[in-house]
Amino acid sequence: MKTEIFGLPVEQLQTLLADLGMQRYRAAQVYDWLYRKGVFDFAQMTNISKAEREKLAAAFSVLPRDIEVLRQLDSADGLTHKLLLRLTDGNTIETVLMHHDYGYSVCVSSQAGCDMHCAFCASGLHGAARNLTRAEIAAQVYFFNARLFPAGERVSRVVVMGSGEPMLNFDNVFGALQFLHRPDTADMSYRNMTVSTCGIVPGIERMTRLGLPVSLAVSLHAVKPELRTELMPVNKAYPFLDVLRAAENYAVASGRQVTYEYILLSGKNDSDTDARLLVEYMRHKHAVVNLIPVNPVPEKGFFRPSQQRINHFLRMLEKGHVPATVRREMGKDINAACGQLRADYVRQEDPTCL
Repeated sequence: MKTEIFGLPVEQLQTLLADLGMQRYRAAQVYDWLYRKGVFDFAQMTNISKAEREKLAAAFSVLPRDIEVLRQLDSADGLTHKLLLRLTDGNTIETVLMHHDYGYSVCVSSQAGCDMHCAFCASGLHGAARNLTRAEIAAQVYFFNARLFPAGERVSRVVVMGSGEPMLNFDNVFGALQFLHRPDTADMSYRNMTVSTCGIVPGIERMTRLGLPVSLAVSLHAVKPELRTELMPVNKAYPFLDVLRAAENYAVASGRQVTYEYILLSGKNDSDTDARLLVEYMRHKHAVVNLIPVNPVPEKGFFRPSQQRINHFLRMLEKGHVPATVRREMGKDINAACGQLRADYVRQEDPTCL
């Protein structure tokens, strides 16, 4: 069995290379190829001798090279690219690259599937197979970095908002973010990282104690208790008011404004009453509300509100002095919402799972 080295600290790699009888400085060279050049094939690491390259290839594997791209979808405007990846154990995940005017961001998955079963989301259609490792989370960024490096560009932001609940895989998620922050890897600022949760209060509290200036996003989607429970079963375990308190504590401790994601579902949570209640809870909080018109999932039967209703809901929040935006839609033509591509693939591979 080869030893997987992707995602290891350079200090640990130095020890592994020393065990092979190689000079410790070779670790910095391998690091440069992997994380600065996006080269995952030892044979292409030309400043290392051929004999040592062969020794490396015999002893070690590099995860991105062993993950298979099953499908790639590119939006018509060329700004969004979605990959369906098959991991080494056969599980599949999605990851998305988005090109903004400020640079490139990647939305990564933290689990293969999801067990939260939010009513409007495709990620939970088949449950969660397992947590992703730290290396598997970081590798999603490097799939795209490898393509961007030759043009002198790189991913500068990461959002843990793909399939899965990050707070249920806390150690690996934050281990991956700390790895991507290293100056000898992606050199990504913590302030350019966002972790999204459906409201796992112990995870938010642990994030507060960790003390990293990472942005927090909370999937809210309703403030009426019964409706939020209907849409998000996690509300039974972690009621909205407990989530709000934990998130506000994080905002105060970190100095980072919390984003509350609110998916707009026609006739469900987009009424004037819903808007007024949202204003009541959000006013005077260190918060911004991000309105997301639903990207329909056929299995769920939810519909997008009219543009007039979306604009009206936004104006009600603004009149209530609650900072709010409507999310810019990217990749709508390629089913870029979380879980859609994976759900389609799983359904085609095994229709009995539905």
